[in-house]
Amino acid sequence: MNTAMAKEELAQILDQAVRDVTECTAGVRLHQESQSTGEDLCTVQITFDRGFHTSLTLCADTGLLYRMACNSFHEESVSPEELEEFSKEYFNVLCGRIAGAMFKATKIPAHFSPPVFYHGRYEPEGREVQFMLTYSDEYCEGAQLIHHVPCSDKDLGESR
Repeated sequence: MNTAMAKEELAQILDQAVRDVTECTAGVRLHQESQSTGEDLCTVQITFDRGFHTSLTLCADTGLLYRMACNSFHEESVSPEELEEFSKEYFNVLCGRIAGAMFKATKIPAHFSPPVFYHGRYEPEGREVQFMLTYSDEYCEGAQLIHHVPCSDKDLGESR
């Protein structure tokens, strides 16, 4: 994805997928916002291991993910295990939508790793942020979808 299309076009594909999948699967409307996430966070991460050499990370307020999980399961509360399972499945659906849209735009088939869930903020090693999309919901809880690319050789040379 880092060379297959312009960053702006990729950001538009990611943004549309986030909005559509979040509203459809969890009944939450997100809008792009410049505010950052809070302190109580969860992260879900995947790596494209075929087709593209990038990764996507969703870092979100735990309260937002919790509400999304409750909406999706039609429950008033969910356990920490259910929150983790929901978060991974939601991100799997989101990344599948993104991979499909990327294939349509580039004709490059992609495959990504199973989503991995973390409590707190997680930054993948050997990757740098290419861009970040920041969202908020009607309760001012936020999420960030981060597109990572491999660190450049120039960066690696400077750190030695």
